[in-house]
Amino acid sequence: MRAVTLDEFGGPEVMRWAEVPDLPPPGPGEVAIDVTAAGVNRADLLQRQGNYPPPPGASEIIGLEVSGVIAEVGAGVADWSPGDQVCALLSGGGYAERVVVPATQVLPIPAGLDLAAAAALPEVAATVWSNLVMRAGLRAGQLLLIHGGGSGIGTHAIQVAVSRGARVAVTAGSPGKLDRCKELGASVLINYHTDDFAAILRELGGADVILDNMGAAYLERNVAALAEDGQLCVIGMQGGVRAELNLAALLGKRGTVHATNLRRRPATGPSSKAEIIAELRRHLWPSIADGTVAPVVHAEVPVAEVARAHRLLDSDETVGKVVLRIRD
Repeated sequence: MRAVTLDEFGGPEVMRWAEVPDLPPPGPGEVAIDVTAAGVNRADLLQRQGNYPPPPGASEIIGLEVSGVIAEVGAGVADWSPGDQVCALLSGGGYAERVVVPATQVLPIPAGLDLAAAAALPEVAATVWSNLVMRAGLRAGQLLLIHGGGSGIGTHAIQVAVSRGARVAVTAGSPGKLDRCKELGASVLINYHTDDFAAILRELGGADVILDNMGAAYLERNVAALAEDGQLCVIGMQGGVRAELNLAALLGKRGTVHATNLRRRPATGPSSKAEIIAELRRHLWPSIADGTVAPVVHAEVPVAEVARAHRLLDSDETVGKVVLRIRD
């Protein structure tokens, strides 16, 4: 089969579409998927640079989510059959013609959704739902602050929050991205180049939940922006990994800081990928099928142009997700 390989760690030019060894057939509880498309994520860029190695046992091939058609099923798999159109959450291996994945990490294509566009869903949906709903318990009437509102995570989180009756504030770096966030339902628009998000949130009474992709660089201001009993959910470290936490400020608000990682969660059991995927299918997939929540895809790029896909994701002009088209 063919897959994207790395000549070395570095810029987008180190990736190439090449022949690699075929995968073994699916084992018990697994399915093999012939990949139609793969979602491109910030984690992919970090792995390409050598800064985000896959967990033990995962494929070295980049790619954390795919859509496609089931080719084979392993022993004990009762819910899926060859020919089913699906999307799946992976620990690695997505930039390839075929993947093998636990059946518990597979989801059906929501009714009416394009097969390739569905590749933009599993990673962002699992990240957003596990943090905002399963961990923070976001509910109607609360104020959510999303950093990076124009990202794949951000555009999805806006829609999920609005569908649950929450009010949404976002930060983004351009008027164009803020306008798109407004179209998706955000009501408080903050340009992080010119505005002090902490001061704006304090004037509004504070954020009940903050979804943060920046980490260290925003920690002090995030705590300042929290409402009483507020929750800070840290899902990324684009702004660094070390910062000083003012415990007095956090205690004064009875605040909570959560830091979560999706890729290294166990496959099954408490807080597992299987648990999250089951929640998505039960509670979120109906909202995608009826159009309440939709993937925001900035561009579909042929896999032979994978370097361009990575540059697009890193561009200030990109809103939402970039999808790699593996096959027609």
